[in-house]
Amino acid sequence: MSADEPASSGISKTGIETSESESSPVPPSGPSIVSVGRETGSQIECAHANVRSEANSSVGIPRAESTSLVDSRDAPTATKSVKQNYVPSGEILNLLETFRMMVNEAIRIGLDHDVTNMKRLSSLSYSQLSGYNCLSYYKKCAISRAGGILAARKKSITRGYPTKSHYAVKPHLVSCYGFKLANGIFELPLGRREYFEIPLNGHTREVLSEPGLTVRSFTLTASTVSLTISKKVSLIECVMTAGPDRNLRELTCGNGARVVKYNLSKAVRIADTTTEIISSFKRNDARIRKKIASKYGRRRKDRVGHLLNCVTKDIVRSAYESREAIVLEDIRGIRSLYRRGNGQGRRHRGRMNSWSFFEAQRQVEYKAAWKGVPVIHLTKAETRGTTTDCARCGERLQSPARDDPKHRRQLWCRRCKSWIDRDVNAVANQAARGRLRFDRSLSGRTKGDAGEAMKGNAEHDGEPLILRVDASKLIRWRKPRVIRTSWGL
Repeated sequence: MSADEPASSGISKTGIETSESESSPVPPSGPSIVSVGRETGSQIECAHANVRSEANSSVGIPRAESTSLVDSRDAPTATKSVKQNYVPSGEILNLLETFRMMVNEAIRIGLDHDVTNMKRLSSLSYSQLSGYNCLSYYKKCAISRAGGILAARKKSITRGYPTKSHYAVKPHLVSCYGFKLANGIFELPLGRREYFEIPLNGHTREVLSEPGLTVRSFTLTASTVSLTISKKVSLIECVMTAGPDRNLRELTCGNGARVVKYNLSKAVRIADTTTEIISSFKRNDARIRKKIASKYGRRRKDRVGHLLNCVTKDIVRSAYESREAIVLEDIRGIRSLYRRGNGQGRRHRGRMNSWSFFEAQRQVEYKAAWKGVPVIHLTKAETRGTTTDCARCGERLQSPARDDPKHRRQLWCRRCKSWIDRDVNAVANQAARGRLRFDRSLSGRTKGDAGEAMKGNAEHDGEPLILRVDASKLIRWRKPRVIRTSWGL
């Protein structure tokens, strides 16, 4: 989780820089490191090294090919969306504005009566929306949309966060009723048995051609249409775990046997270039500056999102093919380390606060759910020490001297007498701790609970029974009892 720059070499066609293996030396018995290679289309081709049995023991992760970590009988529903552009008509723009006004009217009614319950909000709002000329199920969807906004506002107030304007600003339409998909055309109902047809592009048709998909709803704006799709997935039976370690300029993924490094230095350069362009405008007009900044901000978001899309797609594909569960660390609150007054410069704080670490996690989560790859979320306590604790012996690692550029991305282990790449060490620890979480969940108990000792059944499968107590009852906090005596204590 360090923000230091790794050594980098040339730039590949994807815009993701590749790093040479010499720049990240590891102990002789450590895992084999693979760097990102070239790209074909929108997918990154990465040659993975063969898994060696002795590499597992070097970082303390045992081979468990016969252990099933996930019950394949579970079949959750995975959801994602596919978006494309379109050219709206005047009637569509009027419909979007009408829907926005209905949402705001329902929000106003909910605020006046202090209502967030959907049933109560519907009974109060539906009759008030009768004056709007649109289909009746669009009115129901507007009430549902308003209920979601009011519920989110109430949650923010409960958590102590100030809320912004709770009214819808941009024209839009959200619905799950009446639309049709036929012959590559999306048909939007307008009323009076009339439909507005939107031709689907090749990418959208390719995504919808997957068998077993269900189109659940759509979201329409003034320039885009987004289709929400879902399908039933079967969780794969994993035999190993892999942990992605997110850094500012690099994303490392793997375990004790295989490590892949993705150099994301281009994302930092895109952010720096965007900041320089916005700061170069000197016009003293806040409205124009906000419009220009929004334009370049969207451009930067799209470019960085494309880089992360290529990386996360390869991570999920590798985990699916290798039957690995993905272990994600908890680094929420890391931006508090880069606030004004913490001793960093303004440029460094701006660079760290523009780091898209959660976007990478979001893409990994929904892509893994779509492929049926389990995702394990470590707690803050489990995340602590993944970089600084040796994955082989558990010794606290030592940082190199500031005047030692050769080992800038490495840490020294006094017990192993070797330099260890900090990113390789972090992913090995993440994978091992995620594996422990899986092993504890196999018995059907919650994490940290021990089984109660049962009377009888003194032996199980020829092994003596080890008596245990219910650990959760011993460690559960209880409010202390107040004992009142006759003298008033």
